[in-house]
Amino acid sequence: MESQQSASVTGLLLRWRQGEQECLNQIIPLIQTELHRIAKRQMRSEPLDHTLQATALVNEAYLRLVDQNEVTWINRAHFLAVAARLMRHLLVDHARGLHRRKRGGDACFLPLDEGMVFAPGKSADLAKLDEALERLLAFDQRKARVVELRYFGGMSVEETAAVLRVSANTVIRDWGLAKVWLKHELATKSGHGG
Repeated sequence: MESQQSASVTGLLLRWRQGEQECLNQIIPLIQTELHRIAKRQMRSEPLDHTLQATALVNEAYLRLVDQNEVTWINRAHFLAVAARLMRHLLVDHARGLHRRKRGGDACFLPLDEGMVFAPGKSADLAKLDEALERLLAFDQRKARVVELRYFGGMSVEETAAVLRVSANTVIRDWGLAKVWLKHELATKSGHGG
């Protein structure tokens, strides 16, 4: 059952989609806490002295969200999923910029567990994970979306199922298979496996 706040956000999103631009200004305060939670989760992969902070990440994602004219918003969970994806892309772009400046760096194996916290200084690993995720997206979009929502967005199985409009069992199965595939892909690309 959708909470009253979720229903309110969903209603505002539908009105925004229909052209009522002022609705976006009403949505953000309702989900500000969740946006910060997503940003903080994603910032755990970054060094402590990272030039971006969670608030800046939320603000930059917000600026990109208001430009999302082609998105057909479904509900609050969908909005948060898009926000999580935008934050991921912002961090990956930042990591790639750092990697280009450093030119090189050691290849590292990146574990993909549900409770995973990146070690400080692993921004290059985030870029490698993003590249592997793009390869997964090329042949299995749903599994790639499950990883985005669960891993980067911090969504539960039920929230992920709602966004993707599949069963919780499908999410669990896709999550497990995607993790195995990504672990293999990252190990192979970094020379840690066959």
